[in-house]
Amino acid sequence: MKDTLRYILGYCIGFLIFVVLIPYGLFELSQIDPIIKIKWPDYLIIRVILSLPFFIVGLLFMIWSNLYLFFIGKGGPTDGFNIAITPRTKKLVVTGPYRYCRNPMVFGAFCLYFSLGFFMLSLLCLIVLMVFILLIILYLRKTEEKRLVKDFGNEFIEYKRKVPMLFPRILTNK
Repeated sequence: MKDTLRYILGYCIGFLIFVVLIPYGLFELSQIDPIIKIKWPDYLIIRVILSLPFFIVGLLFMIWSNLYLFFIGKGGPTDGFNIAITPRTKKLVVTGPYRYCRNPMVFGAFCLYFSLGFFMLSLLCLIVLMVFILLIILYLRKTEEKRLVKDFGNEFIEYKRKVPMLFPRILTNK
């Protein structure tokens, strides 16, 4: 029962942050573009063509990686600043979306956020997202990867050697 409540809490917090607050912040940021005179042709079809592939890939990776963590890893994704909100995974997941990159959930989230930036035609939003990617990479290296080495040892080190951190390698030998 305690783990069930932690899963529910973790997914609620994750939903609030990653599906509500961050997109809302990006929307608000996109409203600054007209003030600083960044103008784009506002054709809906261009916005859809630019954003839809990112949205589809992002949604796929977000859902796929969450399912793999839950069913294969026997844990949840919500772990921030070394605090486990959902139960941590009990098994290192290296299949499914995790065979393409070590952080498919983060990759999926950024694809979704970039789709919003493209749909809103917000250059400022896209620039902020690129800076944010760099900060997330630093965070993942300093915290999450250290914890994974502690939790899974050589198994994670070998996995880390073979699989890219954030941007998927589509063509693999597996």
